[in-house]
Amino acid sequence: MRRKYFGTDGIRGKVGDAPITPEFMLRLGYAAGKVLTRTGKGAERPAVLIGKDTRISGYMLESALEAGLAAAGVDVLLVGPMPTPGVAYLTRALRLSAGIVISASHNPYDDNGIKFFCGAGAKLPDKIETAIEAELARPLQCKKSAQLGKARRIEDAVGRYIEFCKSTFPTHLDLKGLSLVVDSAHGACYHIAAHVFHELGADVAEIGNKPDGYNINAACGATHPQALQEAVKKQRADLGIALDGDGDRLVMVDAGGRTYDGDQLLYVVASHRQRRSRLKGGVVGTLMTNLGTEHALARLKIPFARARVGDRYVLEMLQAKGWDLGGENSGHIICLDRHTTGDGIISALQVLGALRDGRTTLAKAAAAVKLYPQVLVNVRTERRFDFSADLKVKQAVAKAEAELDGSGRVLLRASGTEPVIRVMVEGKSRSAVERWAEAIAAVVRKAAA
Repeated sequence: MRRKYFGTDGIRGKVGDAPITPEFMLRLGYAAGKVLTRTGKGAERPAVLIGKDTRISGYMLESALEAGLAAAGVDVLLVGPMPTPGVAYLTRALRLSAGIVISASHNPYDDNGIKFFCGAGAKLPDKIETAIEAELARPLQCKKSAQLGKARRIEDAVGRYIEFCKSTFPTHLDLKGLSLVVDSAHGACYHIAAHVFHELGADVAEIGNKPDGYNINAACGATHPQALQEAVKKQRADLGIALDGDGDRLVMVDAGGRTYDGDQLLYVVASHRQRRSRLKGGVVGTLMTNLGTEHALARLKIPFARARVGDRYVLEMLQAKGWDLGGENSGHIICLDRHTTGDGIISALQVLGALRDGRTTLAKAAAAVKLYPQVLVNVRTERRFDFSADLKVKQAVAKAEAELDGSGRVLLRASGTEPVIRVMVEGKSRSAVERWAEAIAAVVRKAAA
Protein backbone atom coordinates (compact mmCIF):
# COMPACT_ATOMS: atom_id res chain seq x y z
CA MET A 1 0.00 0.00 0.00
CA ARG A 2 1.43 3.37 -1.01
CA ARG A 3 1.51 5.72 1.95
CA LYS A 4 -0.66 8.79 1.49
CA TYR A 5 0.10 10.80 4.63
CA PHE A 6 3.39 9.66 6.17
CA GLY A 7 6.65 11.07 4.82
CA THR A 8 10.23 10.50 5.96
CA ASP A 9 9.50 12.06 9.34
CA GLY A 10 5.86 11.47 10.18
CA ILE A 11 3.00 13.60 8.88
CA ARG A 12 3.62 17.28 8.21
CA GLY A 13 1.93 20.22 6.49
CA LYS A 14 0.32 23.64 6.75
CA VAL A 15 -2.02 24.05 9.71
CA GLY A 16 -5.62 24.22 8.51
CA ASP A 17 -4.87 22.42 5.27
CA ALA A 18 -5.43 18.67 5.06
CA PRO A 19 -4.16 16.65 6.77
CA ILE A 20 -3.18 19.08 9.55
CA THR A 21 -6.75 19.73 10.69
CA PRO A 22 -8.64 18.93 13.92
CA GLU A 23 -10.95 16.48 12.14
CA PHE A 24 -8.05 14.48 10.69
CA MET A 25 -6.15 14.48 13.99
CA LEU A 26 -9.20 13.06 15.75
CA ARG A 27 -9.29 10.21 13.22
CA LEU A 28 -5.52 9.79 13.37
CA GLY A 29 -5.57 9.49 17.14
CA TYR A 30 -8.25 6.83 16.90
CA ALA A 31 -6.46 4.93 14.10
CA ALA A 32 -3.11 5.07 15.90
CA GLY A 33 -4.72 3.90 19.11
CA LYS A 34 -6.21 0.92 17.34
CA VAL A 35 -2.96 -0.08 15.59
CA LEU A 36 -0.31 0.75 18.19
CA THR A 37 -2.07 -1.03 21.03
CA ARG A 38 -3.27 -4.23 19.37
CA THR A 39 -0.78 -6.39 21.22
CA GLY A 40 -1.72 -4.85 24.57
CA LYS A 41 1.42 -6.22 26.30
CA GLY A 42 -0.81 -7.58 29.03
CA ALA A 43 -1.81 -4.15 30.35
CA GLU A 44 -5.37 -3.50 31.51
CA ARG A 45 -5.55 -0.43 29.33
CA PRO A 46 -2.91 0.79 26.83
CA ALA A 47 -1.39 4.24 27.40
CA VAL A 48 0.16 6.74 24.98
CA LEU A 49 2.20 9.83 25.82
CA ILE A 50 1.75 13.10 23.90
CA GLY A 51 4.36 15.85 23.80
CA LYS A 52 4.61 18.92 21.59
CA ASP A 53 6.78 21.85 20.62
CA THR A 54 5.80 25.49 21.17
CA ARG A 55 3.66 26.22 18.10
CA ILE A 56 0.32 27.88 18.76
CA SER A 57 -1.45 25.11 16.85
CA GLY A 58 -0.15 22.48 19.27
CA TYR A 59 -3.01 23.08 21.70
CA MET A 60 -5.63 22.37 19.04
CA LEU A 61 -3.94 19.28 17.63
CA GLU A 62 -3.18 17.90 21.08
CA SER A 63 -6.84 18.06 22.08
CA ALA A 64 -7.98 16.36 18.87
CA LEU A 65 -5.43 13.54 19.22
CA GLU A 66 -6.35 13.07 22.86
CA ALA A 67 -10.04 12.71 21.95
CA GLY A 68 -9.29 10.18 19.20
CA LEU A 69 -7.08 8.07 21.45
CA ALA A 70 -9.65 8.14 24.26
CA ALA A 71 -12.34 7.04 21.79
CA ALA A 72 -10.17 4.02 20.96
CA GLY A 73 -9.92 3.11 24.64
CA VAL A 74 -6.40 4.44 25.16
CA ASP A 75 -5.22 6.38 28.22
CA VAL A 76 -3.31 9.57 27.42
CA LEU A 77 -0.38 11.07 29.33
CA LEU A 78 0.33 14.74 28.59
CA VAL A 79 3.72 16.41 29.10
CA GLY A 80 3.27 19.73 27.28
CA PRO A 81 6.32 21.20 25.49
CA MET A 82 8.92 18.45 25.29
CA PRO A 83 11.70 17.73 22.75
CA THR A 84 11.09 14.87 20.35
CA PRO A 85 13.87 12.77 21.94
CA GLY A 86 12.41 13.56 25.36
CA VAL A 87 9.14 11.98 24.30
CA ALA A 88 11.05 8.93 23.05
CA TYR A 89 12.84 8.61 26.40
CA LEU A 90 9.72 9.04 28.54
CA THR A 91 7.74 6.58 26.42
CA ARG A 92 10.39 3.93 27.06
CA ALA A 93 11.03 4.85 30.70
CA LEU A 94 7.34 4.78 31.62
CA ARG A 95 6.77 1.47 29.77
CA LEU A 96 4.05 2.96 27.58
CA SER A 97 2.52 1.58 24.40
CA ALA A 98 3.59 4.53 22.23
CA GLY A 99 4.63 8.17 22.18
CA ILE A 100 3.38 10.98 19.95
CA VAL A 101 5.14 14.26 19.19
CA ILE A 102 3.25 17.24 17.77
CA SER A 103 5.92 19.16 15.87
CA ALA A 104 7.08 20.28 12.45
CA SER A 105 10.71 20.28 13.60
CA HIS A 106 12.64 23.05 11.80
CA ASN A 107 9.67 24.37 9.78
CA PRO A 108 8.02 27.78 10.46
CA TYR A 109 5.27 28.14 13.08
CA ASP A 110 2.31 27.83 10.69
CA ASP A 111 3.34 24.27 9.80
CA ASN A 112 2.85 21.37 12.17
CA GLY A 113 3.06 17.62 12.13
CA ILE A 114 2.91 14.33 14.00
CA LYS A 115 5.67 11.84 14.80
CA PHE A 116 5.21 8.47 16.48
CA PHE A 117 7.45 6.35 18.69
CA CYS A 118 6.90 2.73 19.60
CA GLY A 119 7.09 1.55 23.21
CA ALA A 120 10.83 0.98 22.89
CA GLY A 121 11.39 4.67 22.08
CA ALA A 122 12.23 4.19 18.39
CA LYS A 123 10.47 5.74 15.42
CA LEU A 124 7.84 3.55 13.84
CA PRO A 125 8.84 1.34 10.91
CA ASP A 126 7.15 1.92 7.56
CA LYS A 127 4.88 -1.11 7.95
CA ILE A 128 3.29 0.27 11.14
CA GLU A 129 2.69 3.66 9.54
CA THR A 130 1.11 1.89 6.60
CA ALA A 131 -1.17 0.01 9.01
CA ILE A 132 -2.25 3.30 10.60
CA GLU A 133 -3.13 4.66 7.16
CA ALA A 134 -5.18 1.55 6.46
CA GLU A 135 -7.05 2.06 9.74
CA LEU A 136 -7.75 5.68 8.79
CA ALA A 137 -9.87 4.41 5.90
CA ARG A 138 -12.20 2.60 8.30
CA PRO A 139 -15.04 4.28 10.22
CA LEU A 140 -14.42 5.55 13.73
CA GLN A 141 -16.34 3.41 16.22
CA CYS A 142 -16.15 4.96 19.67
CA LYS A 143 -15.70 2.57 22.59
CA LYS A 144 -18.50 2.28 25.13
CA SER A 145 -18.31 4.74 28.02
CA ALA A 146 -16.89 2.17 30.45
CA GLN A 147 -14.00 1.49 28.03
CA LEU A 148 -13.01 5.05 27.10
CA GLY A 149 -9.50 6.25 27.79
CA LYS A 150 -8.57 8.81 30.46
CA ALA A 151 -6.04 11.66 30.37
CA ARG A 152 -3.60 12.94 32.98
CA ARG A 153 -0.56 15.20 33.05
CA ILE A 154 2.96 14.04 33.99
CA GLU A 155 4.17 16.84 36.26
CA ASP A 156 7.83 15.79 36.58
CA ALA A 157 8.50 15.05 32.90
CA VAL A 158 10.99 17.91 32.44
CA GLY A 159 13.05 16.95 35.47
CA ARG A 160 13.14 13.30 34.41
CA TYR A 161 14.43 14.19 30.96
CA ILE A 162 17.06 16.63 32.28
CA GLU A 163 18.47 13.91 34.53
CA PHE A 164 18.50 11.44 31.66
CA CYS A 165 20.47 13.83 29.43
CA LYS A 166 23.02 14.43 32.18
CA SER A 167 23.44 10.69 32.68
CA THR A 168 24.85 10.36 29.14
CA PHE A 169 27.85 12.59 29.96
CA PRO A 170 31.00 10.81 31.25
CA THR A 171 30.98 10.72 35.06
CA HIS A 172 34.71 11.54 35.28
CA LEU A 173 34.24 14.81 33.37
CA ASP A 174 32.42 18.09 33.94
CA LEU A 175 31.92 21.40 32.13
CA LYS A 176 33.36 23.67 34.80
CA GLY A 177 35.14 26.72 33.40
CA LEU A 178 33.38 26.41 30.02
CA SER A 179 31.23 29.30 28.82
CA LEU A 180 28.38 28.40 26.48
CA VAL A 181 25.63 30.18 24.60
CA VAL A 182 22.60 27.93 24.05
CA ASP A 183 20.02 28.74 21.36
CA SER A 184 16.82 26.72 21.82
CA ALA A 185 15.10 28.14 18.70
CA HIS A 186 12.14 29.30 20.85
CA GLY A 187 11.19 25.63 20.69
CA ALA A 188 10.66 22.58 22.85
CA CYS A 189 14.06 22.82 24.60
CA TYR A 190 13.53 26.38 25.87
CA HIS A 191 13.05 25.24 29.50
CA ILE A 192 15.42 22.26 29.39
CA ALA A 193 18.68 22.69 27.44
CA ALA A 194 20.36 25.39 29.53
CA HIS A 195 19.64 23.50 32.76
CA VAL A 196 21.43 20.40 31.47
CA PHE A 197 24.66 22.24 30.63
CA HIS A 198 24.53 24.45 33.71
CA GLU A 199 24.04 21.52 36.08
CA LEU A 200 27.14 19.89 34.57
CA GLY A 201 29.15 22.98 35.51
CA ALA A 202 29.07 25.27 32.46
CA ASP A 203 28.47 29.02 32.56
CA VAL A 204 25.42 29.30 30.28
CA ALA A 205 23.89 32.27 28.46
CA GLU A 206 20.60 31.72 26.64
CA ILE A 207 19.00 32.95 23.45
CA GLY A 208 15.93 31.61 21.64
CA ASN A 209 14.33 30.72 24.98
CA LYS A 210 11.20 32.89 24.92
CA PRO A 211 8.58 31.10 22.80
CA ASP A 212 5.31 32.91 22.07
CA GLY A 213 3.70 30.33 19.79
CA TYR A 214 4.79 32.12 16.62
CA ASN A 215 8.58 32.62 16.82
CA ILE A 216 9.75 29.00 16.74
CA ASN A 217 12.78 28.66 14.40
CA ALA A 218 12.37 32.33 13.35
CA ALA A 219 15.89 33.64 12.57
CA CYS A 220 17.31 31.40 15.29
CA GLY A 221 18.25 27.83 16.12
CA ALA A 222 20.10 25.20 14.12
CA THR A 223 18.62 26.32 10.79
CA HIS A 224 19.60 29.98 11.34
CA PRO A 225 22.86 29.97 13.35
CA GLN A 226 23.70 33.62 12.59
CA ALA A 227 22.07 34.77 15.85
CA LEU A 228 24.18 32.28 17.79
CA GLN A 229 27.36 33.37 16.01
CA GLU A 230 26.74 36.97 17.03
CA ALA A 231 25.86 36.01 20.61
CA VAL A 232 29.00 33.86 21.04
CA LYS A 233 31.18 36.74 19.91
CA LYS A 234 29.32 39.27 22.05
CA GLN A 235 29.49 37.06 25.15
CA ARG A 236 33.07 36.02 24.36
CA ALA A 237 31.92 32.49 24.97
CA ASP A 238 33.93 29.36 24.30
CA LEU A 239 31.23 27.63 22.27
CA GLY A 240 27.66 27.99 21.05
CA ILE A 241 25.02 25.27 20.83
CA ALA A 242 22.05 25.63 18.47
CA LEU A 243 19.08 23.27 18.56
CA ASP A 244 16.02 23.23 16.33
CA GLY A 245 12.35 23.58 17.24
CA ASP A 246 11.87 20.01 18.43
CA GLY A 247 15.36 19.50 19.83
CA ASP A 248 16.74 16.69 17.68
CA ARG A 249 19.18 18.74 15.56
CA LEU A 250 22.50 20.24 16.58
CA VAL A 251 24.78 22.90 15.11
CA MET A 252 27.74 24.28 17.05
CA VAL A 253 29.73 27.52 16.88
CA ASP A 254 33.28 28.07 18.14
CA ALA A 255 34.70 31.16 19.82
CA GLY A 256 35.64 32.65 16.46
CA GLY A 257 32.06 32.38 15.17
CA ARG A 258 32.66 29.44 12.83
CA THR A 259 29.78 26.99 12.49
CA TYR A 260 30.08 23.19 12.55
CA ASP A 261 27.38 21.05 10.99
CA GLY A 262 26.31 17.48 11.65
CA ASP A 263 28.97 15.99 9.37
CA GLN A 264 31.83 17.70 11.22
CA LEU A 265 30.40 16.99 14.68
CA LEU A 266 29.83 13.34 13.76
CA TYR A 267 33.52 13.08 12.81
CA VAL A 268 34.58 14.65 16.14
CA VAL A 269 32.63 12.04 18.12
CA ALA A 270 33.67 9.12 15.88
CA SER A 271 37.38 9.95 15.88
CA HIS A 272 37.43 10.39 19.66
CA ARG A 273 35.63 7.09 20.20
CA GLN A 274 38.10 5.34 17.93
CA ARG A 275 41.05 6.74 19.90
CA ARG A 276 39.48 5.47 23.12
CA SER A 277 38.63 2.09 21.52
CA ARG A 278 34.92 2.76 22.05
CA LEU A 279 33.75 2.95 18.43
CA LYS A 280 31.51 0.02 17.65
CA GLY A 281 31.93 -0.89 13.99
CA GLY A 282 31.72 2.20 11.79
CA VAL A 283 29.66 5.28 11.03
CA VAL A 284 26.42 5.64 9.06
CA GLY A 285 25.77 8.83 7.11
CA THR A 286 23.28 9.60 4.35
CA LEU A 287 23.31 10.35 0.65
CA MET A 288 23.78 14.00 1.69
CA THR A 289 26.86 13.42 3.87
CA ASN A 290 29.74 15.52 2.57
CA LEU A 291 32.50 13.69 0.72
CA GLY A 292 35.01 15.46 2.94
CA THR A 293 33.63 13.64 5.97
CA GLU A 294 33.73 10.29 4.20
CA HIS A 295 37.34 10.86 3.18
CA ALA A 296 38.37 11.98 6.69
CA LEU A 297 36.85 8.83 8.20
CA ALA A 298 38.57 6.71 5.54
CA ARG A 299 41.95 8.14 6.55
CA LEU A 300 41.29 6.78 10.04
CA LYS A 301 40.17 3.47 8.52
CA ILE A 302 36.70 3.94 10.02
CA PRO A 303 34.06 2.07 7.97
CA PHE A 304 31.38 4.33 6.49
CA ALA A 305 28.00 3.59 4.92
CA ARG A 306 25.33 5.82 3.37
CA ALA A 307 21.64 5.44 4.16
CA ARG A 308 18.66 7.18 2.57
CA VAL A 309 18.09 10.74 3.74
CA GLY A 310 16.20 10.83 7.03
CA ASP A 311 17.33 9.95 10.54
CA ARG A 312 14.94 6.99 10.63
CA TYR A 313 16.88 5.39 7.77
CA VAL A 314 20.19 6.10 9.51
CA LEU A 315 18.77 4.31 12.54
CA GLU A 316 17.60 1.34 10.49
CA MET A 317 21.05 0.91 8.93
CA LEU A 318 22.78 1.23 12.31
CA GLN A 319 20.57 -1.51 13.69
CA ALA A 320 21.15 -3.72 10.65
CA LYS A 321 24.94 -3.35 10.95
CA GLY A 322 25.10 -3.47 14.72
CA TRP A 323 26.81 -0.06 14.88
CA ASP A 324 26.16 2.77 17.35
CA LEU A 325 27.00 6.05 15.62
CA GLY A 326 25.43 7.84 12.66
CA GLY A 327 23.91 11.09 11.52
CA GLU A 328 23.09 13.70 8.94
CA ASN A 329 24.73 16.95 7.92
CA SER A 330 21.55 18.74 8.98
CA GLY A 331 22.52 18.05 12.60
CA HIS A 332 20.70 14.82 13.44
CA ILE A 333 23.25 12.66 15.27
CA ILE A 334 22.33 9.25 16.65
CA CYS A 335 24.34 7.64 19.45
CA LEU A 336 22.58 4.35 20.09
CA ASP A 337 24.69 3.65 23.16
CA ARG A 338 23.16 6.78 24.69
CA HIS A 339 19.62 7.03 23.29
CA THR A 340 17.21 5.29 20.92
CA THR A 341 16.90 8.30 18.62
CA GLY A 342 18.71 11.50 17.60
CA ASP A 343 18.93 14.05 20.41
CA GLY A 344 20.43 17.54 20.04
CA ILE A 345 21.29 17.97 23.73
CA ILE A 346 22.82 14.51 24.08
CA SER A 347 24.74 14.95 20.82
CA ALA A 348 26.18 18.22 22.14
CA LEU A 349 27.23 16.43 25.33
CA GLN A 350 29.04 13.77 23.28
CA VAL A 351 30.96 16.48 21.41
CA LEU A 352 31.75 18.37 24.62
CA GLY A 353 32.84 15.14 26.28
CA ALA A 354 35.22 14.42 23.39
CA LEU A 355 36.71 17.92 23.63
CA ARG A 356 37.11 17.81 27.42
CA ASP A 357 38.54 14.31 27.43
CA GLY A 358 40.93 15.11 24.59
CA ARG A 359 41.80 18.53 26.02
CA THR A 360 41.32 20.10 22.64
CA THR A 361 39.21 22.67 20.82
CA LEU A 362 36.38 22.13 18.39
CA ALA A 363 38.43 23.66 15.58
CA LYS A 364 41.31 21.25 16.15
CA ALA A 365 39.08 18.23 16.62
CA ALA A 366 37.25 18.88 13.33
CA ALA A 367 40.28 20.11 11.34
CA ALA A 368 40.71 16.83 9.43
CA VAL A 369 37.34 17.29 7.72
CA LYS A 370 37.83 19.35 4.56
CA LEU A 371 34.28 19.88 3.39
CA TYR A 372 33.65 19.92 -0.35
CA PRO A 373 31.56 22.83 -1.64
CA GLN A 374 27.97 21.61 -1.64
CA VAL A 375 25.05 23.53 -3.13
CA LEU A 376 21.42 22.59 -2.50
CA VAL A 377 18.60 24.09 -4.56
CA ASN A 378 14.98 23.39 -3.65
CA VAL A 379 12.57 23.28 -6.61
CA ARG A 380 8.98 23.66 -5.47
CA THR A 381 6.48 21.52 -7.36
CA GLU A 382 2.69 21.74 -7.47
CA ARG A 383 2.24 18.18 -8.67
CA ARG A 384 3.84 14.76 -8.27
CA PHE A 385 6.79 14.70 -10.63
CA ASP A 386 8.97 11.67 -11.33
CA PHE A 387 12.24 13.41 -12.19
CA SER A 388 14.04 10.07 -12.56
CA ALA A 389 11.96 9.28 -15.66
CA ASP A 390 12.39 12.66 -17.39
CA LEU A 391 14.86 12.52 -20.31
CA LYS A 392 15.95 16.18 -20.13
CA VAL A 393 16.61 15.96 -16.40
CA LYS A 394 18.67 12.81 -16.91
CA GLN A 395 20.67 14.49 -19.66
CA ALA A 396 21.41 17.52 -17.45
CA VAL A 397 22.60 15.28 -14.64
CA ALA A 398 24.77 13.25 -17.01
CA LYS A 399 26.46 16.41 -18.33
CA ALA A 400 27.22 17.60 -14.80
CA GLU A 401 28.63 14.24 -13.74
CA ALA A 402 30.81 14.12 -16.86
CA GLU A 403 32.35 17.51 -16.04
CA LEU A 404 32.84 16.63 -12.37
CA ASP A 405 34.62 13.49 -13.60
CA GLY A 406 34.58 11.57 -10.33
CA SER A 407 35.53 14.54 -8.15
CA GLY A 408 31.98 15.29 -7.08
CA ARG A 409 28.40 14.10 -6.91
CA VAL A 410 24.92 15.01 -8.18
CA LEU A 411 21.91 13.97 -6.11
CA LEU A 412 18.23 14.60 -6.82
CA ARG A 413 15.57 13.55 -4.35
CA ALA A 414 11.99 14.38 -3.48
CA SER A 415 11.59 15.85 0.00
CA GLY A 416 9.66 13.72 2.44
CA THR A 417 8.40 16.76 4.39
CA GLU A 418 7.79 19.48 1.76
CA PRO A 419 6.45 19.63 -1.85
CA VAL A 420 9.93 20.20 -3.27
CA ILE A 421 12.59 18.37 -5.23
CA ARG A 422 16.05 18.88 -3.78
CA VAL A 423 18.92 19.29 -6.24
CA MET A 424 22.33 18.81 -4.64
CA VAL A 425 25.67 19.17 -6.42
CA GLU A 426 28.98 18.64 -4.64
CA GLY A 427 32.54 18.94 -5.90
CA LYS A 428 35.97 20.51 -5.48
CA SER A 429 35.19 23.62 -7.54
CA ARG A 430 32.59 25.93 -5.96
CA SER A 431 31.96 27.79 -9.21
CA ALA A 432 31.27 24.53 -11.08
CA VAL A 433 29.06 23.25 -8.28
CA GLU A 434 26.97 26.44 -8.19
CA ARG A 435 26.67 26.55 -11.98
CA TRP A 436 25.50 22.97 -12.30
CA ALA A 437 23.12 23.13 -9.34
CA GLU A 438 21.32 26.11 -10.85
CA ALA A 439 21.36 24.58 -14.35
CA ILE A 440 19.87 21.27 -13.21
CA ALA A 441 17.34 23.03 -11.00
CA ALA A 442 16.20 25.10 -13.98
CA VAL A 443 15.65 21.94 -16.04
CA VAL A 444 13.72 20.30 -13.19
CA ARG A 445 11.62 23.44 -12.66
CA LYS A 446 10.67 23.56 -16.34
CA ALA A 447 9.96 19.85 -16.58
CA ALA A 448 7.80 19.87 -13.43
CA ALA A 449 5.73 22.88 -14.50
